Amino acid sequence: MSALVMNEFKVLKEKNPLFVIDAIIQRHNVDPGAAIPILQDIQNAFGYVAPEVLERVSELTGIWASELYSIVTFYSQFRMEPIGENLIQVCHGTACHLAGAEKITEALQHETGARGGGTSPDGKFTLEKVACLGCCSLAPVITVNEETFGRLTPAAVGKVIGEVRKGKSDCAHDALVCGGGCSNG
Repeated sequence: MSALVMNEFKVLKEKNPLFVIDAIIQRHNVDPGAAIPILQDIQNAFGYVAPEVLERVSELTGIWASELYSIVTFYSQFRMEPIGENLIQVCHGTACHLAGAEKITEALQHETGARGGGTSPDGKFTLEKVACLGCCSLAPVITVNEETFGRLTPAAVGKVIGEVRKGKSDCAHDALVCGGGCSNG
């Protein structure tokens, strides 16, 4: 879905969320084979797929709500609850696990108040463990709002979160490697 269409949806969703859901479904021509793209577009518009949204999608597409629920709960890309302002993903793939991903996770929990798979009490951070971010040569690795931080130490986690709290992600820290993404290495 184009950025322009998404921006229009974001304005409309505040006024009438059902209109946005209906428009997304119409965009896919009410095609039952488009369940995943429909759910992806809904998540892009709202940030998550609420259970009541599944009922609406079911009504308009004829796809059983239980099937939609199975899709949303099977694929890790979908969320059924809103996330915090900042999404932190912690790689727990083999390289990151061996390089101390669990210590990084503990430091992130301490710094943010979020627990694995949950959102901090202030709504600022959601912490997720993921299988692999594809940055093995930078282990241990996290992403914060899709920005990659690698070769982390528990001490460096505080610096990263401090920068995020300030509204910037200055990557000049000695222990960090930053970028918009990475290729598996």
